[in-house]
Amino acid sequence: MTTDLAWIDAAITAARPQAVGALLRYFRDLDTAEEAFQDACLRALKAWPKNGPPRDPAAWLIMVGRNAALDGVRKRSRNEALPDEERLSDLDDVETPMAERLDGSDYRDDVLRLLFICCHPDLPATQQIALALRIVSGLTVKQIARAFLVSEAAMEQRITRAKRVVAAADVPFETPGAIERSERVGAVAAMIYLVFNEGYSAGDNSARAQLCDEAIRLARLLLRLFQTEPEIMGLLALMLLQHARTPARFDAEGEIILLEDQDRALWARQPIAEGLALMDKAMRHGRPGPYQAQAAIAALHARAARPEDTDWAQIDLLYAALERMQPSPVVTLNRAVAVMKVKGPQVALEMIEPLAGRLAGYFHFFGVKGALLLQLGREAEAKAAFDQAIALANTTAEATHIRKHLDRLIQDSRAAGVRAAG
Repeated sequence: MTTDLAWIDAAITAARPQAVGALLRYFRDLDTAEEAFQDACLRALKAWPKNGPPRDPAAWLIMVGRNAALDGVRKRSRNEALPDEERLSDLDDVETPMAERLDGSDYRDDVLRLLFICCHPDLPATQQIALALRIVSGLTVKQIARAFLVSEAAMEQRITRAKRVVAAADVPFETPGAIERSERVGAVAAMIYLVFNEGYSAGDNSARAQLCDEAIRLARLLLRLFQTEPEIMGLLALMLLQHARTPARFDAEGEIILLEDQDRALWARQPIAEGLALMDKAMRHGRPGPYQAQAAIAALHARAARPEDTDWAQIDLLYAALERMQPSPVVTLNRAVAVMKVKGPQVALEMIEPLAGRLAGYFHFFGVKGALLLQLGREAEAKAAFDQAIALANTTAEATHIRKHLDRLIQDSRAAGVRAAG
């Protein structure tokens, strides 16, 4: 019997958080759980094409992974070896009770614990992301290193340090209580959104761009664990609505296309429809939060058939609400764009000028400032702001986008000089 290898890969990927979480609870060690899961995957690649897929792939992988790890202990203790492949590939009797437990609370608690461990408060954000991508998502060290533009050795060290911190912290593996869930779910959501932003800001770097898809997959997983939590709905809606614009965000040369200049026919309609439905569902709970506010802003952009149809006044109000919920100079900077559309560039410029000290190293601050000064006809100041933005640009696409503004300034000044001479 032949089983499609693509299906096997998809089944293993989908089962990974569930299986690794259960193995972690059993062995209480990240490395052992990960190695046990890898052993089970290798056995699946041998057994499933020949014997057909099991009724519950996650239960099969957990059982085989646990047995494989125990076999290592037995061999070191000179005990009996693991049964052969034929016996391992026919696990109907033991698979059924395992699957029944996974259909209940064990699944939720194991996966939640796994996410909590990756977002341990003693870990810096970079290590949280790396650990989650390695343990929960199953990306290879090489893939993660390529996405973050560091060497494999450096990323391996980062992940190893994170595991060492978790081990030293003596993390409990029992079912997380209600208080811990409410305290830590925010950290998990923040980590997922950081993963998304790493991919969203990547431009034409396909290795990093795949992080958007991975973040969305993790958010779906989190929403299955917290099905009535509106902020998790808002998080997933926000990422779906933003990611839907990806086909229109860059031109053929990889240069940035501003939102108002994008071909909206290229926006992906299915994730937009899903994001809008999630947003509406979240709002009905009547418990607003930062992710819901950001998703509502993205929804207003998605609902506008043309740039001129955008409800900038409502976007300004939503950013004002977001400022109250989550005060940040970056939120105020984003609000200034909406204010410029509603009240003009001078009011927006006055709004961002007090942010100069806190955003002195932020590329987008100088890009927005330059654009506002350009609209006000203050060309020399606009050029200085754009020069600063180029110096702070994180990607080639960002720098190229700002250079277009500079080219426009130069062309306009030359044209004005010709007119004056004439």
